[in-house]
Amino acid sequence: MKKTYITLASVAVSALLCIGAVSCGDDKKPSKAAPAKAKTEKPAAILPNYRYVDLDSVLSRYNLAKDYNEEMLRMQTNAESQMKQHQNKIQSFANTVQNKMQNNGYLSEASYKQDEQKMANMQNEAQRSMQNLQNNIAQAAEQAQKTINDSINAFVESYNKTRGYDAILFKAATLYINPELDITDEVVEGLNARYNKVKK
Repeated sequence: MKKTYITLASVAVSALLCIGAVSCGDDKKPSKAAPAKAKTEKPAAILPNYRYVDLDSVLSRYNLAKDYNEEMLRMQTNAESQMKQHQNKIQSFANTVQNKMQNNGYLSEASYKQDEQKMANMQNEAQRSMQNLQNNIAQAAEQAQKTINDSINAFVESYNKTRGYDAILFKAATLYINPELDITDEVVEGLNARYNKVKK
């Protein structure tokens, strides 16, 4: 991507004040100072007609993104809890099988094979359950990301109708960009105002 670098020209004004004495015989004439030059003011900077937003900052402060993040954390915590329950259940049954073996609790090879198969079924069921949970989390995260992106894009398009910028960029897409072009705060404020209004 071609970068535009803005260099603001500064104007330096210096004035030499010469004070001299002219003598004519014994008479001394007072020296005359050169009139002071008018102070030249630095011209106001003209910013280019584009702006940028810091996406990381938007995502960390946009209430919709924060709500989705909390939802993802809840789903992940629930998945970890269910995984722990499966593990405990399987471990408990494995301990039961072990105790029966040590205490000659199996009257036949068939009864031992039956419990062995039951344990294998429990493990397979746990794996299927956890895979389904992880798939649900991945799908929810993908949908959340799409919703957030669509919301930001829709807002920026509406926002720019009253601003008329030629482009609104992501800060991460630039090596350097003038901080005066940052509109992150305005975008976050507008996003949250719209989102909070919808929630009410």
